[in-house]
Amino acid sequence: MGTEQIERHGHPAVAAESEAVHKYLDINSDTILNSIADGVVVIGLDHRMIFINRAAREILGKAGAEDLLSGAKCGEVMGHSGCTFGCLINSTIKTGEHFYNYEATFERNDKKIILSINTALLKDKNGRVIGGIEIFRDVSLIKELKDELKGKYSFSNIIGKNHRIHEVFELLHEVAPTKATVLIEGETGTGKELIANAIHHNSPRSNGPFVKVNCAALSEGLLESELFGHVKGSFTGAIADKPGRFELADNGTLFIDEVGDITQHTQVKLLRVLQEGEFEKVGGTRTIKVNVRVITATNRDLKTMVERGEFREDLYYRLKVVPVRLPALRERKDDIPLLVKYFIDKFNREMGMEITNISPAAMELLMEYDYPGNIRELEHIIEHAFVRCQGKTLNPDHLPRDLHNREITGKAITGPEPLKALEKEIILQALNEAGWKYAEAARKLKMSRTTLWRRMKELRINKV
Repeated sequence: MGTEQIERHGHPAVAAESEAVHKYLDINSDTILNSIADGVVVIGLDHRMIFINRAAREILGKAGAEDLLSGAKCGEVMGHSGCTFGCLINSTIKTGEHFYNYEATFERNDKKIILSINTALLKDKNGRVIGGIEIFRDVSLIKELKDELKGKYSFSNIIGKNHRIHEVFELLHEVAPTKATVLIEGETGTGKELIANAIHHNSPRSNGPFVKVNCAALSEGLLESELFGHVKGSFTGAIADKPGRFELADNGTLFIDEVGDITQHTQVKLLRVLQEGEFEKVGGTRTIKVNVRVITATNRDLKTMVERGEFREDLYYRLKVVPVRLPALRERKDDIPLLVKYFIDKFNREMGMEITNISPAAMELLMEYDYPGNIRELEHIIEHAFVRCQGKTLNPDHLPRDLHNREITGKAITGPEPLKALEKEIILQALNEAGWKYAEAARKLKMSRTTLWRRMKELRINKV
């Protein structure tokens, strides 16, 4: 063995073993390349195919054609947009610069396929370029999922024509491209997480992670660990180092939901991250720096909490650089028909149903309800109606019973004689449910038919 080999490999025995490995790598190179999931194509300087692996043939839709492809022109085999607008390998050979994750498209069985392509040079033992290598993978599904995700959280998916929601819409367009901290305020069920997602997916950080944490669901000690991570042995049960949400969200966005529930101690640590972009893990001493955009949300009145000394004033103003207040559904009732249509379309897709209408009486019930659970409650109401509906139209009897009860009480309480009005509404409901069959309605009301007639006369209830 020469001096050069000993210098390169160290001990002669190690050098011999290394040479043996290289020898068998050469022998098994085809097997190795055919076992990987990425397509690999080796091309000569004459642009003819020298080698194409199994994955490449499958991706290109040419499985089983290995013999036919050998020696063929690469442009005839590949035929993607990278070939059409200038050969990638040729460009790499001329400039010496490799392509990394170059996106190209081609048609396969009338379907558009998206490829992510890397290129490299093929050289002989003297370092002369003798060809090129193209390595690619089918990223169509990944691209499709990303586009679907972006569509789901696009601003156009925020439904409403009410002027309050339009003000929110305009503000989101302005704030999304920036790195400003955003505080989203609104009652439970108003869609705060949807807004946070929309801001992230329409920002320059959209390719970065979107990480969320709900403060209300975690105790103080656990929340601090979730936000900042911990080191092994820092507390009972900390059997290994753990990264926190801030680390996981580096170069992306961290959504902190129910931020009003965090304790004063955690507020101090959160303020430091916002101001300096650094923190230490629980039980750790090493300072970790991160680049994270923070979006917070709360259903509590933080300003009142500041006045009561329950929330740090400096943190409050650091969080509300851009405040976004989401109106309650009862404040934008003109959006209810649009939201109902959206949820009907959604549940038709999810449940494989074909409900096409909602009756005027059912819509009237929905319009008169106040929705303490906001949009989320409306969604659950429509889902409940889908479960009960056997036809193509949602009717009042498909809606939850407490919706009817609240409507009756609401109508009665606003009249001059609430108790009489409530009795009238109850009798009318029983009559409607019985199809105005008096005997059946009387049974529902646990009274005789004669008593029902008398009460109808006194309350001036007439069949319409």
